[in-house]
Amino acid sequence: MAQVDEIVSLVREVLGDDAIGAYLHGSAVLGELRPRSDTDVLVVAGRRMTPGERRQLVDGLMAISGSRARSGPARPVELAIVVQSDVRPWRYPPRSEFLYGEWLRDDFERGDVPAPSTESPDLAPLITMVLLGDRPLFGPPPAEVLDPVPHEDLVRAVVAGIPGLLADLEPDTANVVLTLARIWTTAATGVIRAKDAAADWALARLPVEHRAVLAHARAVYLGEDEERWDDLWPRVRPHADYVVQEIERAVAGGHGTLAGGT
Repeated sequence: MAQVDEIVSLVREVLGDDAIGAYLHGSAVLGELRPRSDTDVLVVAGRRMTPGERRQLVDGLMAISGSRARSGPARPVELAIVVQSDVRPWRYPPRSEFLYGEWLRDDFERGDVPAPSTESPDLAPLITMVLLGDRPLFGPPPAEVLDPVPHEDLVRAVVAGIPGLLADLEPDTANVVLTLARIWTTAATGVIRAKDAAADWALARLPVEHRAVLAHARAVYLGEDEERWDDLWPRVRPHADYVVQEIERAVAGGHGTLAGGT
C-alpha cells in the first residue's frame, strides 16, 4: 500500500535509527480494511521526541491522511508512537509519546502539536492488536520489543474510554455504536474483534428492540448505507445505555481470557 510506504518513510526520516519498529494494527490485522477504516500504525521508539520532530511528523501526516490530505483524499491515518522503556516492562496506565489522528486535524492546522501523555489507556488494546497481528512494517517481530498486556489491564483500558465515547454519541454516532459493541465483546470474551465482527457478535445477543441501531452502524461502516439516523435517532441513546449495562455486567463477572472466547 503506497500510503503505508509513505508513513514508514516519514517515520524513518524523522526518527532515524531511533525508530525501533513500526507495526500495523486495527482492521488491517483483525480482518480486512473497510471503506471507513483507518490505516493504524504503532511505532516503537528508543527515545523521546523533540518539539521540532513532532511538528515535522504532523506536517508530513497531514499531507497524506484523510479527506483533507494535501495530496488528495486518502484513508485516514492513526499513528501512535511509544518509547519502548515506557511500555516494557508493561505497567498500567501506559504512556504515549505521540498520537496523530484525523479527529485532531483542526488543532494541528492551528499549529498545535501532540504532546506526550502520561496516561494513555488506549495503548493497551492497541499493543494487544499489534502482538496478535504480528505485522511489522520494519524492525523485529513485535513480541521482541513489546510485553503482552494482562487481560485485567486490557479490560480496564477499554472500559475507561466509555465516558468519552458517550460524549461523542451525537457527532460520531456510527463509530461510537460500533466501538461500544467492540468493548462489550472484549469485556465478555477477552477477544478483540474488528468492528463489523464485534457488531455481528453483539447483534446475536441484543434484544430485538436494540438491533436496528447497531445494524445500521455496521452497514455504514461497511459502506452499504449512508450515515443518516433520522427515524432511528430516538433509539440510539437507549441502545448505548443497554450496551453499557451489558459491559458493566461482563466486567463484574470477570469473563474471558485473551486465549479466546465465544
